[in-house]
Amino acid sequence: MARRKKLSDLSVSRRKLLVGAAAGGGLLIAWNLWPRKYASPLVARPGDETFAGWLVIGRDGIVTIAQPQLEMGQGIGTVLAQIAAVELGADWRQVAIEPVPPSGMFANLPLAGKWSYLLDGWLPDNDWSTGRFARSNAFTATAAGTSLAAYELPLREAAASARDMLTRAAADRWDVEPEQCQVAEGFVIYGEQRFAFGALVEDAVRYDPPDPAPLRPMPAFEQPIPGEAEAQGMYPRLDLPSKVDGSHLFAGDIRLPGMVYASIRHGPAGLPELLRFSERKAAGMSGLVAVVRSKRWLAAVAESWWIADRALAKMRPQFTGPGALEQDRLEAQLEEAANSSAQLAERIETMGDPDGLLGDTAIVRRFDIAPASQAPLETASATARLAGGRLELWIAAQAPEAARDAAAQAVGLSNSDVVLYPMPAGGSFDARLEKQHAIEVAQIAAEVGRPVQLTWSRAQDFQAVPPRAPVSGEIAAAIGAEGQPVAWRARIVSPSWMREAGHRLFRNNVPEAAQRESAGLADPLVVEGAVPPYNIPHVAVEHVPAKISLPTGRMRGGAQGYTCFFTECLVDELARAAGRDPFLYRMAMLGTAPRLAEALRRATRLGEWDGAQPGSGEGVAVARMRLGEEAAGHIACVAHLMRGEGGIKVRQLSAVVDIGRIVNLDIARQQIEGGLLYGMGLALGRPLGFESGHPVPRTFGGMGLPGLADTPDMRIDFVESDADPFDPGELGVVVAAPAIANALFALTGERSYRLPLVP
Repeated sequence: MARRKKLSDLSVSRRKLLVGAAAGGGLLIAWNLWPRKYASPLVARPGDETFAGWLVIGRDGIVTIAQPQLEMGQGIGTVLAQIAAVELGADWRQVAIEPVPPSGMFANLPLAGKWSYLLDGWLPDNDWSTGRFARSNAFTATAAGTSLAAYELPLREAAASARDMLTRAAADRWDVEPEQCQVAEGFVIYGEQRFAFGALVEDAVRYDPPDPAPLRPMPAFEQPIPGEAEAQGMYPRLDLPSKVDGSHLFAGDIRLPGMVYASIRHGPAGLPELLRFSERKAAGMSGLVAVVRSKRWLAAVAESWWIADRALAKMRPQFTGPGALEQDRLEAQLEEAANSSAQLAERIETMGDPDGLLGDTAIVRRFDIAPASQAPLETASATARLAGGRLELWIAAQAPEAARDAAAQAVGLSNSDVVLYPMPAGGSFDARLEKQHAIEVAQIAAEVGRPVQLTWSRAQDFQAVPPRAPVSGEIAAAIGAEGQPVAWRARIVSPSWMREAGHRLFRNNVPEAAQRESAGLADPLVVEGAVPPYNIPHVAVEHVPAKISLPTGRMRGGAQGYTCFFTECLVDELARAAGRDPFLYRMAMLGTAPRLAEALRRATRLGEWDGAQPGSGEGVAVARMRLGEEAAGHIACVAHLMRGEGGIKVRQLSAVVDIGRIVNLDIARQQIEGGLLYGMGLALGRPLGFESGHPVPRTFGGMGLPGLADTPDMRIDFVESDADPFDPGELGVVVAAPAIANALFALTGERSYRLPLVP
């Protein structure tokens, strides 16, 4: 993923910089020479002015906020704009957002720190070098709930700086002290006099920015609304009107003069390389423009996508490789690793002395997690135009600079010769961390010499995006005198899927190469969340790196999508064995986690908990997610199941959430509700399998996802808190499956140790 930067008259790539730096200080000198300031790609129109690279204020009073994160349905543009608007004192009716291309100015430092171990061997092991890497590589990736942590303070500082400059401009006109002025609703106010922002920008931009920026005492926040009460939000979503009326443009909506359309076929799992196809069978098709072949795929280009896809069907491409993946082989590979787990396990975390307590009397349970597809509503789509040595790329990407780098390399250009237009995504769930379609569309555009739009079919999206890995978990617990665990060991058997994703993302490896480079290496993010949130003094967490034939990657919720399932299902079973109410059993172990205990207490009240008696269909689960040392999110969920036509039906999900200070209550609620439904689909949908290398099912309809008729009644409540804000997007995902599994046991008396729960 080498990219070029200009350093005076010397062009030097990051890889050459790191490899060529001399020992004994050369690397430090090289890093010190690297540029420290990065230009903002946010450009003002004539007459408008830019403030701190984050805001543009126009003469018409419109305030435009830079949006460096991918909008994929989570509402991040609105949340970031709200942070800036509150700090600035803007009128929400005059606030707009503008997605910006990647820039070192907008580097996502918390995510770079979280993923820094993926750069082993590239960087010195310290925060300074990680930050420098993130900035010099315009690492603005959107993932793992890091947007608030990354961008709230920079946005507040930029808005506070602009507010101060506007205030000084107005104060000088009135010949008063700036401290005598107020800023609110898009005006600078002194007594009965006021100036709109637009009337001040020309003067304000001439003032020196304050250092430090004068932040308001209270950042953006909204009070939670108790229970089921309804209230109009103060900051409605900025993207909602265009999404409702259909004018919102996604990656697949781009239209360029002379544009053609491409469909593509990738090899099945285990057969990655194109072997043969019959081009003559598509010869003469009306509207067919070109056939483009690569080592790993075949594409048809036509006047419409439908014609291109029909041409591929006629040509019947065949692929070759080590051998097509079959489901029984995949299961055997994971089972082989599980059988060798005691020998291959690598200790990731230890608390106390668990090994001395986990003897022959320990309770041991085996859990199995099937692979799962991210399945966003919008499949991978990108548009490219290559002309005059410049490539333009319209794409929805969670890691846009990596996509731009990969596209540039694919057609032999430097990174500076590629213009990336960031587009919103119709969902992602981390599927758009992958950048394969950026490479493909660039190569196709170079081959046909016309603007081209590539769209993957649903089957190809399932085929080409690495799914969540299959996982086996062996959880052992030693029980004390009061029936509660005193020692705990989580031994997780899984491929090192985050290391794989890192090799694809940072080093531009093909999936098979990423697997080889990751083989046998323990991966801390594969076991994230495996330490229970309860007061258990002796804990061990181990990873057994499994070698399987399936490329794998990250999915919404990360490892906690399964580690929470392991923990909460076994804790529920231990409560039953001790003859205790599962709610009270958990509460007795949450003395060191008061925020989670409060969420659990309130959730059982909200969900009308009645002890989960046999046949009740009532279950509970809790989850805690952390980001660094400060921010944390807590959720407790009560699920109610019933028997219905066609099987088990989730009747109600009641959740209480503590995400610290709430920036936008409506969006937080939407994220929790959406996460619960996503987790419900993972719990009750059909498992992903493989036949002759092809994923099964290959359609939305075949996945058994919940529809409108299956959507349960949802009761969501939030805890008022002044703690650091936490992104709520993944909390609902991780807690839904164990709550439903525990409710299923209460309903049927049978406990499932597998996900999905229903075959």
